[in-house]
Parts: sequence; structure tokens; C-alpha cells
Amino acid sequence: MYNKLQYISQGKTIEEQLYNIHHALDAGCDWVQMRFKNQTAKDTFALAEAVKFLCEEYLANFIVNDNLYLAQQIAADGVHLGLTDMNIAEARAILGNTKIIGGTANTFEDIENHVKNGCDYIGLGPFRFTATKEKLSPILGLSGYFEILQKMKKNKISIPVYAIGGINLKDISPLMETGIHGIAVSGMITESDEKKKLIQQLNEKLYANVIV
Repeated sequence: MYNKLQYISQGKTIEEQLYNIHHALDAGCDWVQMRFKNQTAKDTFALAEAVKFLCEEYLANFIVNDNLYLAQQIAADGVHLGLTDMNIAEARAILGNTKIIGGTANTFEDIENHVKNGCDYIGLGPFRFTATKEKLSPILGLSGYFEILQKMKKNKISIPVYAIGGINLKDISPLMETGIHGIAVSGMITESDEKKKLIQQLNEKLYANVIV
């Protein structure tokens, strides 16, 4: 089953990114989505190679954001595609069935489409305003998640859904009650001075109701 906590990387340079990713892995994160926007192909490739090596060392899943061909080139575990990126069905045809393909969604219709096209998990958001992402989709809030997850249940659509966008520690329990699978966070982990403690707290809340 997919981990309930995804870390989306931050940093404007290769060094910053590696520093943040290494610290997140060291603190117990075992799912990294590398997000390195508006950079040269050379720098993005160099970073991806280094992150792949790190993730292998920590036995963590390594997902590349947006860049399907890079994910294929370096044999990452998968790719995460935004709403304006390549079509999921197209990506599946290129990557094959063994790779993980995640898709961003803002509505029930987005999820329906992604599932139909062979998506593996959904990043549903934003939960609230976040400065991490440009061109933000309409904010969902708790009620938005509840509504969409109920609709999925009604339509018998089953796929891991991750909440994303400006999530705090105190949001997790109420969010989990909506029926989501987990959360994808960036700033919360990057900016924390006590990453190990934070990740422990996050996992406690995320796995609180899981029957082992």
C-alpha cells in the first residue's frame, strides 16, 4: 500500500534541493516527489540523478514532478502529472504498468478522468492557500474533500487520495476523517527545525485509525 506521507521537495538550487531532501529522508520520509520548476534540463537531470541515489539509499519512493521523459530516463519509481501536463493515458503508454503515475485533481470530474486513464493515486487540492504553487486552483477546504470523497464512494471509485496545499499538523485528523488516504506536504517539513519529531507526529496522526 502507498505511504500516507509524501514530501514534495523545495529549493531554488540543486544544493538547496539536495539539502532539504536529504534531511527529509533522514528524518523518516519514505516518499519524495522532486519538484524543481523552471530550471535547465542539465540541472534538473543532475538533481534527479542525485535524488535517485539518495532515495535508493533510504529505500524511499522517488517520483518526478511533471517531467515524464526524465522519470523514464533515470528509471524513477514514477511521475506526478499536473492538470495541464501530459495526459495520464499517454503517460501510461510510455511508462508501462510497473511505474507509479500520480495526477493532480481539483474536482470529482478530474478524479474520474484520471482513474479512467490508469492513474495510481490522486493529489487533490489545494486544501488552503499555499505560496508554494503558482496558478492555484479553487481552494477546497474540509467540506470540499468531504464532498468529493463521498461522491467517489457513491460512484464506487477507489484510489488513494492525498490532500495537498498549506496543510498544518492540526489539520490532519479532520482531513483523515473525510476519507483521504494521506497528505502531500512541502513547506511544513522543509521549514521544520525538528523534522524527525514532526514526521513522527505526522505519521502518528496519519496512521491513528489503521488496523494492523
